[in-house]
Amino acid sequence: MDAELAEVRALQAEIAALRRACEEPLAPWEETSRVQKSFREIYQSDSEGWKSSKDLRSHLGHLESELSFLSTLTGINISNYSMKTEDLTSTEMTEKSIKKVVQRHRLSGNCHMVTFQLEFQILEIQNKERLSSVTTDLNIIMEPTECSELSEFVSRAEERRDLFMFFRSLHFFVEWFEYRKRTFKHFKEKYPDTVHLSEGASSHCMGIRSASRPGFELLIIWKIKIDEEGKVSPKLDLLTKVPRRALELDKNRVIETAPLSFRTLLGVLGIEAALESLIKLFCTEENN
Repeated sequence: MDAELAEVRALQAEIAALRRACEEPLAPWEETSRVQKSFREIYQSDSEGWKSSKDLRSHLGHLESELSFLSTLTGINISNYSMKTEDLTSTEMTEKSIKKVVQRHRLSGNCHMVTFQLEFQILEIQNKERLSSVTTDLNIIMEPTECSELSEFVSRAEERRDLFMFFRSLHFFVEWFEYRKRTFKHFKEKYPDTVHLSEGASSHCMGIRSASRPGFELLIIWKIKIDEEGKVSPKLDLLTKVPRRALELDKNRVIETAPLSFRTLLGVLGIEAALESLIKLFCTEENN
């Protein structure tokens, strides 16, 4: 995932450079020089340039196809990107063949329904032996979204200045969010009288009620957790709401042990099958 995200950024920058070269007509003897300069800014390497605008447009189309493929693969679409470079090399550093540069990046985009804006700064120090780089600042702006579970993770990513963890975890978070949404919507449509979603399909909880047994309700709490290392995983819990009289009559402690039994059921059947088994239990009671 890290390599793919890095390639997306590189392709985005190259496409921008090629667009400028294509859209601004130059004299034939100036065109090659312009393209070479753009590529040196991106890759800091020598380039032989392109022979004609047709070559540029052809290569641009190829790069856009690759970028589209990577966006489809990761779910991350970069809509705008810019970079400014500042040379911080002092005279003393120059004498020691040391180069110090700070890059200020700004990009915006989305991962499916989640929209974001990023501003980050990278400090590069190069000497005769190696090139080192470190992210010195990261600011993440998330548009108002129904994914309230993301706020704590975003703050942690900013604190760690971990850009790749942000993109990797965001990708998997959105996949789980969409899966939860589809699952809740499926059961609501299949069992409209039994399944209740207080906040719609985007809710993190689903209620299961029995019309024939007022006061009895099972509440599924489905949260999406992102741990300290950025690993994304679902966490489902079962809560029970039953009349006090029913608790007093439950000598076998079935209601009390229901949450633990639900976790075991999840491990054996998986999420969808476990949820449907609970829903069918209420539906069977109603039919009887």
